[in-house]
Parts: sequence; structure tokens; C-alpha cells
Amino acid sequence: MSSPPTPSLGGPPPPSRRQRLRAWWADRHALPRFGFWLISRGTTVLAMCLVLYLLNGLLIGWAPAYEVMTGITSPATVHPQWCAWLLSLTGWAVIPAIVGAAAGYVITEQIQAHHARELADVLAELRRLAEPPQTPPSAGGGS
Repeated sequence: MSSPPTPSLGGPPPPSRRQRLRAWWADRHALPRFGFWLISRGTTVLAMCLVLYLLNGLLIGWAPAYEVMTGITSPATVHPQWCAWLLSLTGWAVIPAIVGAAAGYVITEQIQAHHARELADVLAELRRLAEPPQTPPSAGGGS
């Protein structure tokens, strides 16, 4: 027998776990583009790469799986070849694409942070700085 919940002192009830989870999932759109991709689609891609590596580790061994993925060993030299070819393609194309995309995103964000000002404003400021300084009028008035 459980006791009934104590009445609150006023205000709305606290959000349930499901409501908090839905709010967190909706808030992902406020993340930067790379963070949004990483949460929405990137986890799926990275999970597939991990599953493929684990499958190859169990079937052909951990060291040969690493060597096939990094391109040290040809997938034609290990057995079974069907999963080694998939791992080789993943290591050759998918993983460098993810790393390159992450690096490109970080570089783009840094460049955009430095280009926050309009070009016309920068040129006007440079022109103003290039002008010779004006001498202030003298306060004395006579010689």
C-alpha cells in the first residue's frame, strides 16, 4: 500500500521524465550544425562503423581487423573477405570523411567568427585610421 502523493504548495507539477526527454530532443536544433549532425545522424554512422569493426574483430581477429581498417593489410588476404572488404571501405572512405567534416566545420566556425564585421565597416575604419591626425584648435586665441 502506497501513500498518496503529497499535495504541492502551488504551481504546475514538475515535468515528467518523458517530458524532459522530449524537451531535450527538441533542444538539439539549437546546437551548432556539427553538434546537431553528431547527435541526429552521426551516432548512427559511428555506431555502424563500430559494429563493423567488432564483427571483423570477432571473425578475423583484432589485429588483422585493425590492419585492414587502416589499410596496412589487404582485405583479400584475410578470411572471410566479405566483411573485411566492408571494413576496408569504411576505414578508407567513411572515417576520413567524418574527420574531414569535423575539421572543416571547426575551421569554418573560426573563420566566420573573425568575419563578423561587414567589409564596408572595416574599410571605413581603415580609411579613418589612414588619415593624418587633425591638430586641435588652440585655446589661447592670440599671439
